[in-house]
Amino acid sequence: MQELIQYFTNISDEARAAFLISGLAFFFLLEFGIPLFKMEYNKTKHAFINITFTVITLIVNLFGAALILAAVKYNESNGTGLLNLATLPPWLYILLGLILMDLIGAWLIHWIQHKVKWLWKFHIIHHTDPNVDVTSGLRHHPGENIFRLLFTSLAVLVTGASFGLVMMYQTISAFFAHFSHANIQMPLAIDKAFSYIFVTPNFHKVHHHYIQPHTDSNYGNIFSIWDHLLRTTTSVNKMDEITYGIDTHMAPEENSNIKNLLMIPFQKYRAPVGSKFSD
Repeated sequence: MQELIQYFTNISDEARAAFLISGLAFFFLLEFGIPLFKMEYNKTKHAFINITFTVITLIVNLFGAALILAAVKYNESNGTGLLNLATLPPWLYILLGLILMDLIGAWLIHWIQHKVKWLWKFHIIHHTDPNVDVTSGLRHHPGENIFRLLFTSLAVLVTGASFGLVMMYQTISAFFAHFSHANIQMPLAIDKAFSYIFVTPNFHKVHHHYIQPHTDSNYGNIFSIWDHLLRTTTSVNKMDEITYGIDTHMAPEENSNIKNLLMIPFQKYRAPVGSKFSD
């Protein structure tokens, strides 16, 4: 286990890129063989839109990486963070670190984005996708990525995670973003069994159903345990009941136009059906 932490401490940018690209390519190809839904859409054009957001995200992350590194160094210099309160065996250090970072750096900010109106306006872009597939996990407004980076840095400060553990968490998180959004069909029994601990494709697809209360549920990133413990789960009887998107932006000229998607947070707000937010 210690060797694993050491590996991610020294992981190169090329190795990280290889992990991310290979995971994306694997599920992209798998979607052709065992699709959950046979969606009629231009897969290449759809991927281009979502990958464009990733390119913008990479630019934002250049600045965010410095903030995360500063949080790591602060903990190293001061011995702060929950993981530094006691000497833990490596396996427990990794497990607790991943679970707590996932709670603060992913679940919490995701839940807040659904509860705070002006943050939701940035997060809407992710929900506008009418054809959820493996590339949908890349579809985030650059403004939203800033919020997520701030909470990732907060997670590092609270947990006291080492640089290697942070790199491991981000790599696993990227894998689950690909996995949970991928348009793949898993055996229902297997998906359901794993969904009590991990975020599975069927578990997360419910979050992308176009109306409430499904939109405000199943917030998990890697671990679904937080949704189960905090009672923020919901489900559908059959997966074919799901319609992707958000009911306020179902028109193609709005959900498939990069310029419009970037401008949505600054446009007049439209309240989804059943929303707690007013116009």
